[in-house]
Amino acid sequence: MSQAETEEGGDFVLLVSSDGYKFSISRKAAMVSGTLQRMFEGAGLESQSNRVILKDINGVLLEKVCEYLCYNLKHQNNPGNIPEFEIPPEMALELLVASDFLDV
Repeated sequence: MSQAETEEGGDFVLLVSSDGYKFSISRKAAMVSGTLQRMFEGAGLESQSNRVILKDINGVLLEKVCEYLCYNLKHQNNPGNIPEFEIPPEMALELLVASDFLDV
C-alpha cells in the first residue's frame, strides 16, 4: 500500500454480509452512506481495518446496496437525465430497511 493510500485510509473498503460474502467498493462510494461514513471516519476498528461486517444484511441484499452506492456516486453531480435504478419488487422492503439503517 502506498503512503498516499495509508494516509487517506486506502482507496477501497470491504463490506462483509451476514452470510460471509465480501464486497470491495471504492471508499468514495461507501461514503455515500452516512452510516458507513461515520464508521470509516471514526476512531473504531472499522476505520483501522477498512472493513465493516454488516450482520443484518445478507449477501444478495448487500450486492444491491453496493450497486446503488456506486450508482449514486456516478450520478451525484449529473444534472442531466439520470437512468432509473432498477429494484426487484421482491427486494423492495428489505432494501428500504437496509437503506434506512445505512442512511442512504
